Amino acid sequence: MDTPARTQSTRLDPYVDRYAARTAGMTASEIRALFAVASRPEVVSLAGGMPNISGLPLDVVGEAISGLLRDNGPMALQYSSGQGEPELREQITEVMRLEGINAHPDDVVVTVGSQQAVDLVTRVFCDPGDVVICEAPSYVGALGVFKAYQCDVVHAEVDADGLVPEALRQAIAAVKAAGKRIKFLYTIPNFHNPAGVTMTAERRLEVIDICRREGVLVLEDNPYGLLGFDQEPMRAIRADAPDGVIYLGSFSKTFSPGMRVGWALAPHSVREKLVLAQESATLCPPTFNQFAVSAYLREHDWQGQIKQMREMYRERRDAMNEALHDLMPASCEWNVPAGGFFVWLKLPPGVDAKGMLPRAVTARVAYVPGTAFFADGFGTGYMRLSFCYPTPERIREGVRRLAGVLEAEMELRETFGASAPPRRIGGGYDGPTSDLT
Repeated sequence: MDTPARTQSTRLDPYVDRYAARTAGMTASEIRALFAVASRPEVVSLAGGMPNISGLPLDVVGEAISGLLRDNGPMALQYSSGQGEPELREQITEVMRLEGINAHPDDVVVTVGSQQAVDLVTRVFCDPGDVVICEAPSYVGALGVFKAYQCDVVHAEVDADGLVPEALRQAIAAVKAAGKRIKFLYTIPNFHNPAGVTMTAERRLEVIDICRREGVLVLEDNPYGLLGFDQEPMRAIRADAPDGVIYLGSFSKTFSPGMRVGWALAPHSVREKLVLAQESATLCPPTFNQFAVSAYLREHDWQGQIKQMREMYRERRDAMNEALHDLMPASCEWNVPAGGFFVWLKLPPGVDAKGMLPRAVTARVAYVPGTAFFADGFGTGYMRLSFCYPTPERIREGVRRLAGVLEAEMELRETFGASAPPRRIGGGYDGPTSDLT
């Protein structure tokens, strides 16, 4: 008996015709693509924003987790509420009080890192084609979420003082003139990722006023707010606009990213929708991790620990700034961040950060090209440098290698010539030319 010939597919993915349309927006970030290379010990990684947790008191953490299992193991290893553990939500309100936020634990939703909070908010609010206004540049992880949900991102410029109010007004006007719906403004006001800038107190109030007048919700993402180097935490946007702001926080930068515990503080009606979305996604955030973070906050001087982290990151910031001053070509420009993890470096005219990256990796140094932080392909003339993880000695060595690559690139371009990057006019943003120095 003859057997029918098996049909041979010529496609690498036989399911390509079955996927939902939204999967077209699911692409690996430029940062994730660097991980395999940047994690090699011979490569100095100035790319990833990994917190340096070497200073954590692991003996204290270990004792807390041991006590957790001994005293509350059956609860910690069980399902829990989709909104999060009540004690942890109470403690989160104490953390937010440092930034002027007075909140009730009932309005806090615990999430799997603040990344999931961005996802849940976008799922709850956005239909395909809806507009999200983002700073230019903006956090690559959030841009990935917006793209996956088929949102249109409109950028508004930032400068040394954060989001430019006039650029926000222009972006809102352009979207409304096009007949599209703005679902929210996504902003990182403190020690911006990737720009490193901080929105001034005056601009925060102006942004609140603009968004209130225009009926635009604000999504305030604040993972770095407690990591300022020279001042106390700034007053959150949410502190002055409780009804118009969803606030996102995380323990990834101030405790442990591996715990994956973050949160959203939302107006009461929005909170209920976020809980429903959380339950459909995960049933509940990991109970054990919540208990562990709660025990750490209860039994350890976490504010003293954050102070030590601030001093450590300030030393690394200073090492980065000194190395850039000493080693980089004079035509480079960069900001000196007052906190957080990142420096945003502007390259000499005509140098393409993404095109130069393979040569940098060959020289055993890694960074993130600026194009990762724009939804429209701009940012070729910028790169994000992270100083949070390497030691000061490694930071200087990484900058030395990077400077050598850049100087060689400039010599090549001087010899053979190169065209300038394209520019786009409109939407409150005029190409990658923001002055952040």
